[in-house]
Amino acid sequence: MPNSVISSPHVPRVNRVDRVMLDVLLALIPGILVMTWFFGWGLLINCVLAVTFAVAAETVVMLLRGRSPLIALRDLSAVVTAVLFALSVPPILPWWLTLLGMLFAIILVKQLYGGLGYNPFNPAMAAYVFLLISYPVAMTTWLAPAGLAEHPLSFMESLRLILNGTLPTGFEWDALSSATPLDEMRGKLDLGQTIEQIGQSQTWGWLGGRGWEWVGVAFLLGGVYLLWRRLITWHIPVSMLLGLTATATLFWAIDPHTHPSPIFHLFSGAAMLGAFFIATDPVTACTTKKGQLVFGASIGLIVYVIRSWGGYPDAVAFAVLLMNIAAPTIDYYTQPRVFGHGSART
Repeated sequence: MPNSVISSPHVPRVNRVDRVMLDVLLALIPGILVMTWFFGWGLLINCVLAVTFAVAAETVVMLLRGRSPLIALRDLSAVVTAVLFALSVPPILPWWLTLLGMLFAIILVKQLYGGLGYNPFNPAMAAYVFLLISYPVAMTTWLAPAGLAEHPLSFMESLRLILNGTLPTGFEWDALSSATPLDEMRGKLDLGQTIEQIGQSQTWGWLGGRGWEWVGVAFLLGGVYLLWRRLITWHIPVSMLLGLTATATLFWAIDPHTHPSPIFHLFSGAAMLGAFFIATDPVTACTTKKGQLVFGASIGLIVYVIRSWGGYPDAVAFAVLLMNIAAPTIDYYTQPRVFGHGSART
């Protein structure tokens, strides 16, 4: 989201934010459609549930604060938070976890600090990490993508699975779920397999994991739209992707048998979604141009480190939250020099 919408000291301009947030939602449409194609109706169901819960939570909080809910709801920030959250979690996540995530994001991460423009952490990513740490099994249970799924779920099957955990007749979880490309890569490398052996699996496409590569391309197109509309600047997304690419290239060059290529890292996880839609959050990112370059590159580096040696196969949320903490310090040390001030010569 554009860094020009909310300026220091993080005071929101509501008259512009609503239009900007609408454009962000439009830019997310390609990714939403591609993810729905590959992972089923659960993605759209989760989006509707997350938006409903987020809007309801924001309405209740604003009423308790004695303010009109329209002040917070008309900027669409709660909707954007909900959609980003829904795109980050498995499409068959139980409804009550989506509710818990939205309550955490809106009440604790956003409104507790004063609302839009004052939250120090990205609400969607904070909610994602909260649930991932608390409910790791549910948060890592993904459906097999289209073309590999033994039984693609219909709309009603997806709805029943999300609302009450009812599996299709005759199927178990193992027949429906599938490891993500990053998870599979990490697990098989730990078992001693080489990149060449892992790449022979039918789950792999021409850039990365089947299905996931097209999701990455779709979010890249949405990011290009944001750049074309000048809703974001290039500094954070480009530096983040370059940071991830440079680090992955270094280790890939050292040993291509045990380290995936940079293309794999760019198109097999949430790198594109994170670079263009999450790291660019104007409230929690750096505001100076030099700071944005440091901010983005550091996220890319941390993503690679956690993916390769940490406890989680994908790390965009953790990297963004860690750099949210560092953003004020980076801004402090990267302020542009102001000319014309200082002691006058006598």
